[in-house]
Amino acid sequence: MRDDQERHDPPVNNGLVINGGTHHVGNQAVGHHARAYSGSVSFSPQDREQAARTAELLTRVDQLLQEHRAALADPDAAGRELGRLREELDEAEPQPTVLRRALDRLTGFVQPVGPLVTAVGQLAASVQGLPLP
Repeated sequence: MRDDQERHDPPVNNGLVINGGTHHVGNQAVGHHARAYSGSVSFSPQDREQAARTAELLTRVDQLLQEHRAALADPDAAGRELGRLREELDEAEPQPTVLRRALDRLTGFVQPVGPLVTAVGQLAASVQGLPLP
């Protein structure tokens, strides 16, 4: 190779290209180390440590709701949804659909407030048995 020539590696396409026709696509993952999962989010039983973490996060979200009440469009609805979530978690066998709906609604109610969005995301991860970031 001459000094005035640069070596170019072939381009890598980590995207998705679809041309023409009709395409029905299921779960996809695109990019380096990407993964796609099928099925619904599961709520596995919590061990004592995780249940304690969830309880701490419920308390933290409640505190943040009080602190940022004025910034929320409907603080009462957010509080009711947190209460609904707490009640369902206190059940012997919490229903995944109720938990999911409460978490989704709570997430929507707290959207304008960054600290609340973060805390509710951590709460959702704890409730769902997912590792926290």
